[in-house]
Amino acid sequence: MISLESIMQIPKSDLEEASKNLNKDDLSELIKWLSLKEDDLRYQAFLLLQKRSIFSSDLYPYWDLFREKLKSDNSYQRSIGLMLIAENARWDVDNKIEYTLDEFLLSLKDKKPITVRQCIQSLGKIALAKPETCGKITTSLIGFDLMAVRETMRKPILLDIIDVLVIARKEAMGDAIEDFILEALSGQVLDRKSKKLVEGLL
Repeated sequence: MISLESIMQIPKSDLEEASKNLNKDDLSELIKWLSLKEDDLRYQAFLLLQKRSIFSSDLYPYWDLFREKLKSDNSYQRSIGLMLIAENARWDVDNKIEYTLDEFLLSLKDKKPITVRQCIQSLGKIALAKPETCGKITTSLIGFDLMAVRETMRKPILLDIIDVLVIARKEAMGDAIEDFILEALSGQVLDRKSKKLVEGLL
């Protein structure tokens, strides 16, 4: 049985291997520890669950719990919900994303820029796992009000959006994506280095 002390002794390089050795009771404990106030403990529990979700579907039954976290007053909990839903979208045999995505997209307007970024980055994983969501994801990202976020966050958020649109354009082909990317390349938000990175993605 795992303990808080034992998980904190796991180096980051060993988290993936450690996640493979978890049993059902361990997972239940880790889920509880996601609500801890201590940042280091909570984050380590999250990382183990995130790694576990990549190769196993045994966290999929907790989907609705992750979905509830999207409504939390605590930004860390909202972020945890976003990222664990995204990792478990690959196991979504019941198509729960259909009734979760609208709530998920509300995080594009989160008051915390880091949560906005985690939302956008997570949408890329959802788009890969659930190609049928690409149309709605594309519409939401193209409509994102970049000028509503503080100036220092505009470039990283725009790059996040473009990363997801590059994934989505395989399923949601259309002029809107191309026009958005071309506008970003000709605009002032991205610097020369960032524009070269985007051009390399295309």
